[in-house]
Amino acid sequence: MNQVSRSTRRALVAGAAVTAATLLLAGCSGTSNSSTGSSNSGRTLVFGITADPTQMVPWTLTSEQSLQVLSQLYSPLLDSNAQKEPIAGLADLPKVSSDGLTYTFTLHSGVKFADGSTLDSTDVKYTFDKIMDPASKASSTSYFASVASVEAPDPQTVVVKLKKADASFPAGLTQPNTGIVPSDVSVDSLQTKPDGSGPYTFVSRVPNESITLKRNADYFGGEPGAAGLEFRIIPDDQSMVLALKTGAVDIAVFDNPVTAKTATSPTVTTDSVGSLQYHALQLRAASPVLSNVNTRLAIQCAISRQDVVDSAALGAGDITGPITSPQFKSDTNDQPCPTQDLAKAKSYLAKAGTPNGFTLNLMTSQGLYSSAVDEAQNIQAQLGKVGIKVNVQTLDSNTYVQKWLAGDFDAAIAQNSGSPDPNTMYARYFTSTGTYNKVAGYRSPELDNLFAQGIATTDTAQRTAIYKQISEQLVNNAAWIWLFTPKEYIVLNTSVHGFEPRVDADLMTLWKASIS
Repeated sequence: MNQVSRSTRRALVAGAAVTAATLLLAGCSGTSNSSTGSSNSGRTLVFGITADPTQMVPWTLTSEQSLQVLSQLYSPLLDSNAQKEPIAGLADLPKVSSDGLTYTFTLHSGVKFADGSTLDSTDVKYTFDKIMDPASKASSTSYFASVASVEAPDPQTVVVKLKKADASFPAGLTQPNTGIVPSDVSVDSLQTKPDGSGPYTFVSRVPNESITLKRNADYFGGEPGAAGLEFRIIPDDQSMVLALKTGAVDIAVFDNPVTAKTATSPTVTTDSVGSLQYHALQLRAASPVLSNVNTRLAIQCAISRQDVVDSAALGAGDITGPITSPQFKSDTNDQPCPTQDLAKAKSYLAKAGTPNGFTLNLMTSQGLYSSAVDEAQNIQAQLGKVGIKVNVQTLDSNTYVQKWLAGDFDAAIAQNSGSPDPNTMYARYFTSTGTYNKVAGYRSPELDNLFAQGIATTDTAQRTAIYKQISEQLVNNAAWIWLFTPKEYIVLNTSVHGFEPRVDADLMTLWKASIS
């Protein structure tokens, strides 16, 4: 394809309204007998998701569903391997100066956006500058906390200069919320017509029903396996199971083992994967009702995390501390009450001046993940044993996300993403300048200092000791209550080939999958 100049970008084809009958036909194409068995057969792979992805600009990503879609439309500067370690992507791994302050990236030549224009260093600089602009309210701002400047000396070269050494910096560049966008397309336009360099390109959207993509013939990673990719929105698990069994959906991800098992059939198989994600009871110390540390510690001691796993998650999870990163993993027993201790909880309530308990408003979501409401109800029952009355507010996914982003809650049931690097994982929440510190509701000078120390060295032993202190600070002050890491179940039709199950069921390699 000839290079398209900046001034002559071609428009994406606008999607016409799609009827329910058309949707069903598109879904069933995954199991049609007309297949030639070739990845070039014009087949559409249908992926089932549980909520409508409303965030279509990479740096705005917070919901898992938006992440699933945008990971197919945009490419970050670096990719990651199965162990979540940075590898070459849009650029080769960087050359790093001896003082650790200058990162030089060389972009692959010939990479194009969906509209056919060439991706160059100007686009990378624009994206990174946009993420660092406070007005963008980017979810990935904290990844760039150490960046002093981004330069584009020539079309294929990006030079990032840091204010201080940052061992976590490359890890942030592998995340979908740092995906590179074109510098000459408005953000408002990207919200309705995404324009990335990922394996698929945007075709159309039917709100609360589906998002349709097509193969990017110019994808720098190779030819995607399926000619089309449709994300079909099916909020109800049993309806998703039926869609899998009938072939209307080819792949879906469940966190409920019973549901995953019911979906299995002679034509549907299941892969189980581990997760760096974590489920937590987020407590906002900034909220008046939770400002006393003894109040938060009372909640921590009143909860049996194992009971949450067994009851709400049906055993599909492992109790966790704050840090899930394999190299720096927290000791799950290293906290004031490793197991439920009601007497100690009541003692903390007395210290807080509320010996008979208090009322706590707890928000949860319906649609973001299956166990959220059950987790809230389980915690409601457990806290009731020490006199804490929990008002559970069950919200639709979009309302929940908006209130969460605004920090407009006292407590929330949340499933948050993990990371191989603890700084990438938590600096955005628990440092004074963190993107989501208002959401987290807790910070301290001690944490600011420890997070700064954690990225100042690349020595793993030193970093391990620092992040152990960070973990202790978080649990000893009951900033949140960390519950468990989930198990994920990837359920797929036997006609799907080439899909590579990965930790967290991430979809960075979904583009390799095809329909036979």
